[in-house]
Amino acid sequence: MLILPLVVLFSIWCAHAKKDGPRITRTEFDSVPSALFYFDDSDVILVQEKDKGIVWRSENAGETWQVIEDIDRGQAWEVWQHPNDNQIAYTLGLRSKHWVTHDQGKTWSVFETDEAAPSLFRPPLAFHAGDPNKVLMHAQVCKGFTCKEMTYYTTDGFVSIQPLQEDTRGCIFAHSTPGFETSKDDVDDSRIICVARGRYSPWPKDNRLIVSDDYFETQTEPSLDGDRQVHGIISMAVVRSYLVAAAKAENTDELALYVTDDAQTWHRAEFPATHKLQEEAYTILESTNYSIQVDVMTTKPSSAMGVLFSSNSNGTYFSPLIEHTNRNYQGTVDFEKVQNIQGIVIVNVVDNWEQVEKTNMGNKKIKSKISFDDGRSWTGLSVEKKDELHLHSVTDMSNSGRIFSSAAPGLVMGVGNTGKYLKDYSEGDLYVSDDAGLTWRFALEQAHKYEFGDQGAVLLAISDEGPTDKLSYSINHGKDWETVDLDDKVRARILTTTPDSTSLQFVLQATVGGGSGLRHYIYSIDFEGLHEGKCKEKDFENWYARVDEKGDATCIMGHKQYYRRRKADADCFVDEEFKDPEPQYENCVCDDNDFECDYNFVRSEDGKACIPQGTLPAPEGKCKSIDETFTGSSGYRLIPGNTCNRKGGPDLDKDVSRPCKDTFKAPVSGQISHSSKDFPAQSFKEYYYLERTDSSTGDDETVIMRTDQNEIWYSEDHGKNWEQILRNEEITSIYPHQYFNDVVYFLTGSKKVLYSINRCKSFGSFEAPEEPNLDRLQAISFHPTKKDWLMWTGAVNCGTMSSGKCHSTASISMDRGDNWRTMLRYVRKCEFIKEEGRGGSEQLVYCEQFKDEKIDGSLQLLSSDNWFEESKTHFDSIIDFATMSEFIIVAAKDSDDKSLKVDASVDGKTFADALFPKNFNVPVQKAYTVLDSSTHAVFLHVTVGSKEDFEYGTIVKSNSNGTFYVRSIDGVNRNTPGYVDFEKTLGLEGVAIVNIVENLKEAEKGEAKKLKSLITHNDGAEWMPLAAPEKDAEGQTYKCDAKNGHGCTLHLHGYTERKDPRDTFSSPTAVGLMMGVGNVGEYMTRKVEGDTFITSDGGMTWRAAKNGNYMWEFGDKGSVIVIAQEHAATDHIFYSLDEGLTWQEYKFADSPMNVYDLTTVPSDQSQNFLLWGKVSDNSKEITTVNIDFTGLRGRQCDNPDAHETDDYYMWAPKHPLQDNNCLFGHIAQYHRKRPGADCFNGNTLSHELHMMVQNCTCTRQDFECDYNYEPQNDNSCKLVPGSDPPDHSQICTEDPTVKSYFKPTGYRRLALTTCAGGRELEYTSEEIPCPGHKDEFEEEHRNKGLTGFWFFILVILFPVTVAASIGYLVWICWDGKFGRIQLGTEDGGRGGGAFDADKPWIQYPVMAISAIGAAIIAIPYLLASLWRSGRGYLPIGGGSGGGGGGGSGGAGRRYTTRQSFARGRSDYAFVDPDEDELLGDDDDEEV
Repeated sequence: MLILPLVVLFSIWCAHAKKDGPRITRTEFDSVPSALFYFDDSDVILVQEKDKGIVWRSENAGETWQVIEDIDRGQAWEVWQHPNDNQIAYTLGLRSKHWVTHDQGKTWSVFETDEAAPSLFRPPLAFHAGDPNKVLMHAQVCKGFTCKEMTYYTTDGFVSIQPLQEDTRGCIFAHSTPGFETSKDDVDDSRIICVARGRYSPWPKDNRLIVSDDYFETQTEPSLDGDRQVHGIISMAVVRSYLVAAAKAENTDELALYVTDDAQTWHRAEFPATHKLQEEAYTILESTNYSIQVDVMTTKPSSAMGVLFSSNSNGTYFSPLIEHTNRNYQGTVDFEKVQNIQGIVIVNVVDNWEQVEKTNMGNKKIKSKISFDDGRSWTGLSVEKKDELHLHSVTDMSNSGRIFSSAAPGLVMGVGNTGKYLKDYSEGDLYVSDDAGLTWRFALEQAHKYEFGDQGAVLLAISDEGPTDKLSYSINHGKDWETVDLDDKVRARILTTTPDSTSLQFVLQATVGGGSGLRHYIYSIDFEGLHEGKCKEKDFENWYARVDEKGDATCIMGHKQYYRRRKADADCFVDEEFKDPEPQYENCVCDDNDFECDYNFVRSEDGKACIPQGTLPAPEGKCKSIDETFTGSSGYRLIPGNTCNRKGGPDLDKDVSRPCKDTFKAPVSGQISHSSKDFPAQSFKEYYYLERTDSSTGDDETVIMRTDQNEIWYSEDHGKNWEQILRNEEITSIYPHQYFNDVVYFLTGSKKVLYSINRCKSFGSFEAPEEPNLDRLQAISFHPTKKDWLMWTGAVNCGTMSSGKCHSTASISMDRGDNWRTMLRYVRKCEFIKEEGRGGSEQLVYCEQFKDEKIDGSLQLLSSDNWFEESKTHFDSIIDFATMSEFIIVAAKDSDDKSLKVDASVDGKTFADALFPKNFNVPVQKAYTVLDSSTHAVFLHVTVGSKEDFEYGTIVKSNSNGTFYVRSIDGVNRNTPGYVDFEKTLGLEGVAIVNIVENLKEAEKGEAKKLKSLITHNDGAEWMPLAAPEKDAEGQTYKCDAKNGHGCTLHLHGYTERKDPRDTFSSPTAVGLMMGVGNVGEYMTRKVEGDTFITSDGGMTWRAAKNGNYMWEFGDKGSVIVIAQEHAATDHIFYSLDEGLTWQEYKFADSPMNVYDLTTVPSDQSQNFLLWGKVSDNSKEITTVNIDFTGLRGRQCDNPDAHETDDYYMWAPKHPLQDNNCLFGHIAQYHRKRPGADCFNGNTLSHELHMMVQNCTCTRQDFECDYNYEPQNDNSCKLVPGSDPPDHSQICTEDPTVKSYFKPTGYRRLALTTCAGGRELEYTSEEIPCPGHKDEFEEEHRNKGLTGFWFFILVILFPVTVAASIGYLVWICWDGKFGRIQLGTEDGGRGGGAFDADKPWIQYPVMAISAIGAAIIAIPYLLASLWRSGRGYLPIGGGSGGGGGGGSGGAGRRYTTRQSFARGRSDYAFVDPDEDELLGDDDDEEV
């Protein structure tokens, strides 16, 4: 309880006369006061007691305080000041009730946000700089365990509030700062820009920018990079006169920064190639109206240093100002502009930067630097122009607000020391400068908090090194200091005053005592009356803000700047409260510094000239010939806002005559080119691409390769030129980072590990805690989001294998190998468990450990979220586990210790048993292969036949939490290492191809397997043969009848026969295209006898590409396809530019070469390809051949999102059994290049889904059989005899917000489908209220639709009665009868009778009669529950059947979001207790 009305007020006069010291009063608070702020240009202050949820107000600069009674006590969560209106503030509640004041807190009114609470993820309020009544509010609506972000808006200061947009990641007004001017098309100044989730994806990589001028009644997605829209937007901000958006692609931490100065035209910010923007490694600093300042980190966070950059006036080109700036791990930079003075900047730099970079230690030697010309030159700080001075800055912030300066003209203070380097804060003293940092003087011993008042006429300080009972102040710019006593020893927390530093009153927040006796106070310190008079004109002087070494004023942005400032020794106060000092200007004659490079020009390498960046645009009507000239830009322009006097200065921006050749782009050669390289080795051991992403800079296509001589070769131009790297190192293995494409590690077989974080431009190293393990385990494991977090699995006591103590130990490093700590001993495998959408702790790790640390003990599964300081044992005896994109799957030993069981987890914390169908009986389950989990369900291959070389099994598919499994398909082929002939189509939803063993019984007896290929278009719910083409590649008809289909289908060789599992049928960017090697016939033949086939419609139809066995690669997102003959020496490849309709030959060598592999970048977006091979088996050299298609086509296709173009068409996948293009309940469309368009894709087009045209009504293809149900011949689902239906009531427990569920119908909705209405097969049974929701359920259903009685009469009884009557008439009159075989009639079978079967009045009654059975089944339910609505009781073919109820029974939540399958790695894992763990590359995850 506060001791107010005890607002304890007292005066301390300290034995002085009234005019000799300040008047001090204090108020005690029960708990810590926080969020203290002044309303600008007033003495009104608000402060919050957060612990008590109340807000206090003072009208007299903190002398007295009153609780604001308009705000509900205990409900104040956060207080916000309006940045652009000094009358307005907001108090936000924890839930939906909030308060606003428009009179500096005198009165408050309530506004509410429905069920939404203020956002915890971003600042809850965003403001309009021109209209204080326009405000955006970020909120979140949470139900159960899920939260959805919402943005609201008001245009009347929260008198009313409206929803703006759902699923936003932050919104701002374009006009968020006074300096930002929107373009002319923003007529009402209401432009709002939001970061929103992707159209069909919740993942950050798909976030986009959306813009609206009418509060999102309409919206657009702006082009950020030329005419290209950009996805992966992670943040945005308004910085002075610039709007900045940052984008990050998947598999990189490099960012692309996009800038606009009018919210209309955007440009990508260009930094020097040596400095890349990385996530959490750059800081946008306080900037000017004519440039942006950005500090880019260049080292590890543990020893953070950076480079300070400044942009040109439109924020697009950045140049370095100073290197080795001091930062901390949080991204704070020692940087401050002196307030209200252009061009003066103080920074701290690391002097021993080389040592810090090498050792990665934090023992920095820091120096302070100052610039008076916007960073073009720097000098040290000095005391009395003698001793070098260094000051603590933002990374050591000890007070609120700015560190050094205030609105007081030229007055600067800081804590620091003289000498060579900056010492600890506790060793610092207080220094002051009254010439904006040019010269400094000693002020007070010890570190102090300090503040400026009365435009610098009063300087106030209090010790910051412990409790003190004294205040110090100066009234002559810090030359002399006086002290005043306090009544208690206090520990200063915050010392502040009005934002404009014009007041004579200060506020000190402090504590007295300690421990349980700690007391909290706010002091008011008033210097009013300390002087007798107010300053007159004679007491002021012109003070120039910037002067050179001679004391002459210098120019910035074309002018000199000065203030009328009180003289230091004047015996008066300015005493003009709330009147900000006004700068005065004198224009200067222009010089070179007043100009910058014009649009389409950049600085030359030496910085002395502006040169064209690429091709210049030609003026209209000019440059019809390359030999002409035109008058155009000189390359320079006067910096916008610069006020220099043009007379007498250089005319750098005067137009000049330019040759028209500058406007012509050099034509491409029209030819394909190739280049080869020989290497002294017998074989390639491994090779990887370090591919750039959409947000990466540069144009390299980097490849690294290791030969059998352990030599490492590197190429940054896709194999045209190679360089041997790491020459003196014995590299035994290459580990590309699984989640960050720029990063790669090189193992040496010892503790030494080398690495590169910039695609092999430079290298670092560290010493691992142990040598690599001997268990064929992955030595390094990578964290999905923390680039520098590594797990190392090393060998301990393995010098002599016979010791019996050899084991593997797991260690963790959070700083890229600089420091290690042991996590767990006697492990087999450890993995980070932090996948997209899973949430939880970033430190969650799963490990397999031998029980009791005995190598012959059972294998336990443990987890920890604190590096195993504490751990949890999930299973005592397992075989292995796999981490998939959405699940963790564990293969554990059953209770009999002879067979396996499967457990699954979605959140990485809790597991549930996997339940297989009752009719799925495998006596001893010996092996699982985890295939995929990218479509909200686990595909699991359970080995049924395990005889070596004759393995096969059943694929089962889970529900959305991985626990209930249904049979998808039996007899699926598997090989001995565990690979399964199952492959998802990249880029398309729910399409997969399998090979099944047709002769299972014979194969178990030792006969050769007879394989057939099947395809699914609805995620495994239905399978069908691949449609065979009628003719081969040479136009010859196949021997079997492809039209018949039976015994004449297409079969493709799959995973079990691949040399490299990365060689997939499909491409992540060539959507709908697939290639494979196989044959047409009844069964699959040998691969060497196969031909090559292609589809361009997602597997619906296939055609023969080439007779013979070829390897293939897609390039330029499918616009070029290259194939090379396999198992034969060749000197040529074939290529297609029209989706495989035609093929051209290209010769790449004079003599044949054995081609081992054909590759391109993993995304298939390059126009370069690489052949890997050997001229002959006896050769002592191996060879690569680069084949380059970039010279073939010179025009980039027009972007269909920005222009009308004939270069692209819209392609929609479909299901072969449906007449429309509905697939998974919606029609999806993708842009695809027209086969005949003479252009290349490049980065024009995203391969992601373009749009969902519409949702469809549900059909049978949107459902699969539920748990314990199996499909019948008529495609219906029937309960397995002897089995129980699944318990759908579990959903009530799993999600407390669900109010009801449906009894099992035998069907469950596919996780991917978005269908609504139609045949909603899971809603055709009785709906049951969840426990605790019965009253809500009954009330909700009582108010909906027809009552049960009228539903029965109108919907059931009436149609049945009518149908029965008409049906009887038909029965007695129709000569066809039901079931009768009709012979030819006298009219030749033409019919024409009144009761012919094709007449509508015959068709529809027959349909009605056939529906009677279904209606009769529903009648008993209706009779028992006439009070209910009829929803959910229509027969299976009879209409929408409703929806709702919170779910589809036990089928789990319905997924309406979509994501691409174009992942950087396939979700493929294998578990087999009789086998060693399957070791794969980065594309594989094994169990």
